[in-house]
Amino acid sequence: MTLFWLTLGFGVVTGAVLSLAAVGLSLQFGVTNFVNFAYGAYLAFGMFFTYTGQVGLHLPLWLAVIFGVLATGVTSVVVDALILEPFVRRGTSGFFLLIITFGLSLVLLNLIQAIWGVGFDQFQISASNPVRLGPFSFTPAQLAIVGIAAATLVAVHLLLTRTTLGKSMRAMSDNAPLARATGIDTTRVTRWTWFLSGCLAGLGGVTLAFNTVEFQAFTGNTFLFVIFAAVILGGIGQIYGAMLGAVIIGLVVNFAGLVISSAYDLDAAFAVLVLVLLLRPQGIIPTLGKA
Repeated sequence: MTLFWLTLGFGVVTGAVLSLAAVGLSLQFGVTNFVNFAYGAYLAFGMFFTYTGQVGLHLPLWLAVIFGVLATGVTSVVVDALILEPFVRRGTSGFFLLIITFGLSLVLLNLIQAIWGVGFDQFQISASNPVRLGPFSFTPAQLAIVGIAAATLVAVHLLLTRTTLGKSMRAMSDNAPLARATGIDTTRVTRWTWFLSGCLAGLGGVTLAFNTVEFQAFTGNTFLFVIFAAVILGGIGQIYGAMLGAVIIGLVVNFAGLVISSAYDLDAAFAVLVLVLLLRPQGIIPTLGKA
């Protein structure tokens, strides 16, 4: 029974990491309407920008995280403006944009390796004893992950429901031409969407690095498949669906390791993805919380 509670706790932590990345990907898809296969590279940028902030610039970890998240958001905007936006303006189809982002992913990942190397790195976090909360046992880093995810998701909810930018994003997600006709500056909204999506990817990468301890350039890309599983399970482009899908996939991945073997974690996520595509391709929440 103790092992069950430990696995449940690990599943919640994995779901927290997943939710940050999945919401960022859903936000970007909801506004731009194409899938970004380079998203895993943005997770890696978040890890390495934060690592540079802490080790290279000697910033406190919390300040290094802010630096890494914002730098990833800026990188996301720059990449979109220089590489993806010209294709969008030409009316390139979603399928070809998907292929372009796949190639872009390879370029960005190799760029990360060229800058930061191919070895494993880790953040400088002081060792501390696990904290027991009832039947659960968490490290301070895991508690920080859950707290960061909860606070960030509340902030995203408030952004989408209480701000002009958030309402503009939702309008573009529903009907971009109509939003443009009503006077919404769609170019500005798209840029802000890429920035916020990049920030969420960067924060997702940092929390993933906290959870895995060591990381390298392809750590985020390895996690990309699980992120897509969470997004598709929740309903593509559905923000709240992505949150729920992330928690479910996080639990499935960890309990698969308990029941079967940890070697089949990704296989369990793939099985859920296949079942959803076969039985309910619109996702478990097809109408709630669209960006």
